[in-house]
Amino acid sequence: MTAVLGYVGTSHSMAFVTQKTRPALAHRQAPGNGMITAELVEKRYIDDQAKAAQPAIARLARQALQQDPTTVKAVAALGFQAQERGNVPGARRLFAYADRLSRRHILTRLWAIEDAVARNDVPSVLRQYDVALRTSKKTPDILFPPLANAISDATVRDGAVATLARKPIWAPAFVAYVAASGNDPKAVADLLRRINHLGVTVTPEATAVVINRLIGSGSIAAAWQYYAAMRPNADRGRSRDPQFTANLDHPSLFDWVTANESGMSTSIQRGTKGGVFDFAVSSGNGGMLLQQLQLLLPGTYRLTGHSSGIEQPDSALPYWVLSCPGRRELGRVIIPSSRRNNGTFTGQFVVPAGCSPQTLALVARPSYQISGVSGQINQVQLVPLQ
Repeated sequence: MTAVLGYVGTSHSMAFVTQKTRPALAHRQAPGNGMITAELVEKRYIDDQAKAAQPAIARLARQALQQDPTTVKAVAALGFQAQERGNVPGARRLFAYADRLSRRHILTRLWAIEDAVARNDVPSVLRQYDVALRTSKKTPDILFPPLANAISDATVRDGAVATLARKPIWAPAFVAYVAASGNDPKAVADLLRRINHLGVTVTPEATAVVINRLIGSGSIAAAWQYYAAMRPNADRGRSRDPQFTANLDHPSLFDWVTANESGMSTSIQRGTKGGVFDFAVSSGNGGMLLQQLQLLLPGTYRLTGHSSGIEQPDSALPYWVLSCPGRRELGRVIIPSSRRNNGTFTGQFVVPAGCSPQTLALVARPSYQISGVSGQINQVQLVPLQ
C-alpha cells in the first residue's frame, strides 16, 4: 500500500542533495572544524558506495562528531551505514538524534519516509512528507511524483486529504502537479473535489486539466461528476454559459473552448450585457471557431441565440453543428446576416439513442471576400424542446 510512497533508494536520492564543491580542500585547510569534516563525510558517502570505503567514512564521521556533536550529516552517514548492515534499531536511534538536530536535512527526511514505508505506516509517511516539503525547496522534485501516483490508493488518498486540508505551503504546487501528472485521473478528481470542499484552493486550470484528462481516457461520467461538483449549477441537459460570462482562462471541454488556428482570431470578451464571442477569419480560411462538449439525452433540442456584425454572403455564413462521436453530424443551424431578425437565430437538432457525448460547435465557412468572415455571438443556448 505505501510502497509507492517510498523513493527509489538512498544512493539515488542523494543525487538531489546540494554538495559543497570542494569539501576535501576545505577539510585540509580546517581539519578541526566539525561542520567541514561532516561535509566531507557526506560527499564521500554519496560518491563512494563501495563496501570497502565504509570503515574510513565511519571513522571520519565519528571524528566530525567529536569535533562537533551537532553535525547532522555525520550522524546521518552513520545511520545509513547501520541500515545497510541490517542494524535497523541502531539506524533508528541515529536518525532520531539527527531529527532532533535538524528537520531541514533532506537525507534524514528521506530515510524517515523509507522507514515509515517499511512499517506500512501511512500517517507517518505523510507526516514526514509534510515536514520535508515545508523545509526544503528541493524535495518537491523528489516527493511529488511518488505522492501523486500513490493517491490511487484510498488509504493514502484519505491521508493526503487530511494533510492538504491543513493548507501547507506546498499545497498549491502539489495540486497543480497532481492534476497534470497523477497516474489515476479518477483518484485525482476525488482528491481535488474533497480538498476543495474543505476550503483548499483548486484552481480553474487544475480543474480543467483533470476534466480533460478524464474525458481523454474515456471516463466521461466521472468527468461530468467532477465538473458538477466544482460547478454546482451545471446542467447536463442543456448547453452552459449562454452569455459567455464565465470568462475562463483555462476552460475544460465542458466549457466554451475557442480555437485559434492559422488565419483566424477568436476570443471571449466582456460585453455590456455579459460577454461576447468575437471572431475574425481571413479570406479563404474556415474551420471550427468555438465548441462545447454536451451530454444530452436522446430527444429534440432547440438552439437559440443572437449575433452581431455578421454580414457575409449566404454561401459564407457561419453555422452551428451538433455532432456525435466520430464527427457524425446531427444537423446544422446557419446563422443568418445579423441584419435579419434583429440578429436572432434559431434551429433544432434531434439527438438519437447511442449518440453521446455530443459536440456543439460554431464553424466558419471560407469566404473569398477581402474582409473574410467576422462577427460576434452575444448569446447562444441549446435547450430541450418541451
